[in-house]
Amino acid sequence: MRDDDTAVTCDDLPSAGTRAATGSAGSAGPTRAARAGTWTRRLVTVGMVAAALNLRPAVTSLGPLLEEVRQGLHMSGTVAGLLTSVPAFCFAVFGVAAPRLARRFGPGAVVCAGMAVITAGLLLRPFAGAAATFVVASVLALAGIAVTNVLMPVIVKRYFPDRVGAMTGVYSMALALGTAIAAAVTVPMTHALGGSWRLGLGAWALLAAAAALPWLGLVRNRPGAAPAPDPSAAGPEPGAAGSGRITRSRTAWALAVFFGLQATGAYITMGWLPQIFRDAGVSADTAGVLLAATMAVGVPLSFVLPAVAGRMRRQGPLAVVLAAFGFVGYAGLWLAPAAAPLAWALLLGVANSAFPLALTMIGMRSRSGTGVVRLSAFVQSTGYLISIPGPILVGTLYQLTGGWSLPIALMAGLMVPQIVAGLYAGRDRHIEDEL
Repeated sequence: MRDDDTAVTCDDLPSAGTRAATGSAGSAGPTRAARAGTWTRRLVTVGMVAAALNLRPAVTSLGPLLEEVRQGLHMSGTVAGLLTSVPAFCFAVFGVAAPRLARRFGPGAVVCAGMAVITAGLLLRPFAGAAATFVVASVLALAGIAVTNVLMPVIVKRYFPDRVGAMTGVYSMALALGTAIAAAVTVPMTHALGGSWRLGLGAWALLAAAAALPWLGLVRNRPGAAPAPDPSAAGPEPGAAGSGRITRSRTAWALAVFFGLQATGAYITMGWLPQIFRDAGVSADTAGVLLAATMAVGVPLSFVLPAVAGRMRRQGPLAVVLAAFGFVGYAGLWLAPAAAPLAWALLLGVANSAFPLALTMIGMRSRSGTGVVRLSAFVQSTGYLISIPGPILVGTLYQLTGGWSLPIALMAGLMVPQIVAGLYAGRDRHIEDEL
């Protein structure tokens, strides 16, 4: 896979901030253009928030009901572990297609299609009569999530070039909020709908369908019909990474390993944490709320960590601090999961905030925008592939041992190479120096 096959930059997509050319029609044209631009940006903001709210419920709504799904579909622990690894697989495989689709059809149209695909997958899951069918329907929903996930930063850069940080914060907050709400609401909603896990999971298709509506107004905004990109953004950038293969960079590999291991911990948590609490005697409702608390910790930290990391020359110490929270959380789960479940959930939530730290380091490890795009594509695709075996192995160990001691020890053990990779990736270096 070539670097330029997965990379997409602002130069590939027209900028909404570009002003329309004025002719002999006087000042009416620019006024209408300004009004249209304001309306479009508002519509995009609504669409971004709606889309972000739908990028995790397909995953976190399943965790609190995983036991019911396993029993209803006669699913083994290994298959359940495979199911918790499907998101990472889809993000690595289907996300690669997003840049090409955006160049051809426009990012708005692709995100709209992504919401439609998510809706279809979530609607099909409740009708699954076997584990294989359920996995296929989940893959369909996650394919739409993967494509949309990749294009959200592109949408931000295209329509809000002067407010990238603020709008990224809005998008990140909505994503974390959707993650937490799905974890907290799914079980009570299932009870309200008669206790059927099928209805409890299928109800999230309604939210995905509603999220597609704002993007319908942006479907026609295709690259060929939109204004030309800002000329100031064109041309080669100083310090660009050039044609060197990104795989030659040790920093890129360290970032990919760090990203992959933090994703491993996150998907193990989202998929298995409610089951750990339920096996310890915690009710299904409470287990869902505890997972929601774990996810909710990421809302404020997604703002705080990038700001702190940006002021540091070396971000490795932050990786160590986050891992320390993880060690304490896993120790609590191993020794007494029901003694202080909220404390363990919050500690693991802090540890899982390595995700915004990884994204921040990606932006700091290259001198140019082109380099950041190449680095981001490599780190995320490789990292998500690295994260696939973890949840499967946890499910297998759980089935073989009948308990959580060994799986939790594995989770804690994975924090050690994550620290090493974080220290290496956090050095004050740029990939251009290694290519």
